[in-house]
Amino acid sequence: MSDCPYLFVGLGNPGVEYSLTRHNIGYLCVDSIAKNYNFPPFQAKKNGAFAKSTIHKHDVILFKPTTYMNNSGLPVHEVSAYYDIPPEHIFVFHDDLDLAPGKIKVKYGGGNAGHNGLKDLDHHLSPNYWRVRIGIGRPPGIAQSTTNYVLGRLSQHDQEWVASMLHEIAFHVDLLFDADPQKFAAQIMQDLHQKS
Repeated sequence: MSDCPYLFVGLGNPGVEYSLTRHNIGYLCVDSIAKNYNFPPFQAKKNGAFAKSTIHKHDVILFKPTTYMNNSGLPVHEVSAYYDIPPEHIFVFHDDLDLAPGKIKVKYGGGNAGHNGLKDLDHHLSPNYWRVRIGIGRPPGIAQSTTNYVLGRLSQHDQEWVASMLHEIAFHVDLLFDADPQKFAAQIMQDLHQKS
């Protein structure tokens, strides 16, 4: 077992009014992982909701900042510093406007593409951490603002593909411990394609 835990961060906003919005896909991801691996209930800690257990003999901390999306960085920094977690063991699950709905990619470092949660993480952590990008696409046409779109509730159709995606994420999350975490996204996309 690795001596150093992994930190899986789900980005989102606290509160029932945000629970099924596009911007909360990160929260939904870590909730799905927690359910699949029978993590204990999330507890309030360091400006977030926190749960700790093991996945395939790896210590894993699941963390949802509760300081709202734009202020996600400091709580994540506090948790990673407290447990002395290196950047290569930090995986941040978040929505991505530049990926089509239902697509997923994994990358280490890079830009934030205007995502306010990532901007704050970059400020407090540096840009060096893994990003698990969950595509939500951009709003159709030009009538709807990006803000209203990401904070809008998932439609019934969207909830269906999100549910399938969450299932695959939880099922294959152990691949993130591999030396090549991109295999995680590739396997998920392959499985989703075969089931479509």
